Amino acid sequence: MDKLKISSARMVAESRARIEEVSTEELIEKHRDPDWVVVDIRDVRERQRSGFIPGSFHAPRGMVEFWVDPESPYFREIFGEDKKYVFHCASGWRSALTVATLKDMGFRAAHLKDGFSDWEKKGGPVETA
Repeated sequence: MDKLKISSARMVAESRARIEEVSTEELIEKHRDPDWVVVDIRDVRERQRSGFIPGSFHAPRGMVEFWVDPESPYFREIFGEDKKYVFHCASGWRSALTVATLKDMGFRAAHLKDGFSDWEKKGGPVETA
């Protein structure tokens, strides 16, 4: 196998350097704010297994770019609102990459810096299906 040109860790670090990161404490304080939309990009099985942030919107990572694009046949109206969007995954890696891509598309978003695992650790509310 050929050596990778860039590691996943480097991609995450480079993404984090150019996007807005929200701390767990800030999101715990603001997650019920009607002007904030928490977007969970984890796999549906992760949400079922470990629960989710109450009121969060589930957008599978593989569809996010299509769901935020008003010209896409997969566009979701929730992404057409004038809100602050905070994306999260389990540890903040996938959401950093996702938000960097969305920034490249011209979509304004932030990500939960340390992910759902830190949310749970710091006592953020968790809902189960």
